[in-house]
Amino acid sequence: MDDTRARIIAAAMKAVRQYGLEGVRIQHISSLAGLSPGALYRYFEGKDQLMQECFITVDKQAAAIFESITLDPLAMMADPIGAVKKLWLPYFRFWVDRPDETVFYHRFRDSASFPEFYKALDAASYFAAFGKMVHMFRSLFPRLKEINQDLLWLHVLTSTVMYAKYVVEGLLPDNQETEETVFQFISVGVSGYLKPGKSKKLKWKN
Repeated sequence: MDDTRARIIAAAMKAVRQYGLEGVRIQHISSLAGLSPGALYRYFEGKDQLMQECFITVDKQAAAIFESITLDPLAMMADPIGAVKKLWLPYFRFWVDRPDETVFYHRFRDSASFPEFYKALDAASYFAAFGKMVHMFRSLFPRLKEINQDLLWLHVLTSTVMYAKYVVEGLLPDNQETEETVFQFISVGVSGYLKPGKSKKLKWKN
């Protein structure tokens, strides 16, 4: 990404954290980016497009976490909750370690324009690694198929961002106890479905 464009996006998320999604102005963003408002408009048509680009940027960064994680089917069968935690903890730490991105992301997802914007967004293309892991879980633990998949994974991902936001805002301490407690809250609804299939033989492709 062009350095100036990246600087504008970072400044925009910082500005949203300071002024709110509705209260933020192009002048706030350009000031934080060290640019004139006119210079900013050379990169973005306006505030709405910039907010959308901010979301796509941070969403792709979060999705990339799962590309560096590998899951072993045998280990998943032996310790399914441990496998869920192996996915979850890096995702949680990503948000806790990025306060501006976390607050922006949470506020943008709660905005009135988000549902329509998200319908047109091809998020599945860059969450492909996560999608493959979900498929592995569903193959190993068929009871997961009893749950509405959109509801299940939205619960895990969006609840994680919400709790991370509480940490970066100082409402929860940033320590291991918080991590463990939040994970228990999030995983309890999944744990009852993590029962292995009885006789199905699974073939895994590298």
